[in-house]
Amino acid sequence: MVPGLYGYVSATKWVTELEVTRFDRATAYWTRRGWSALGPIKTGTRIDTPGPRSRPSPGPVPVAGVAWAQHRGIAAVEVQVDGGPWQQARLSAEQSVDTWRQWVYDWDATPGPHTLRARATDGTGAVQTAEVADVLPDGATGYPSVTVRVS
Repeated sequence: MVPGLYGYVSATKWVTELEVTRFDRATAYWTRRGWSALGPIKTGTRIDTPGPRSRPSPGPVPVAGVAWAQHRGIAAVEVQVDGGPWQQARLSAEQSVDTWRQWVYDWDATPGPHTLRARATDGTGAVQTAEVADVLPDGATGYPSVTVRVS
């Protein structure tokens, strides 16, 4: 059960047992497996389109995805092409600070290989970190990137 978190609908579980305790007095099963006790939701984004190894035609190409920062919302998403300047993406209407927010950047694609990156800024003004970290023990970080060849 994940009340208020729309993005996890596919992770809903049947409740077979319920233990009521205080957070500071409980040891969660995941901490015994090496994960962070707090499990913070970090500001993040992903690029859903174009996909890896896609071959879009030159001209207008939508670069789009979703961003999320639980309890803080998303204030901005920016896209970078080939290490150039960060460009503002357009955001969909915010349904709740606890749901994913869709974004799109209208890229004028030129022929050749290109690397696209994205980063999000949450409602407090904190920018997603560029530092790459694995998901264990405290959640993955870094900018998502995708490489495409425009032909």
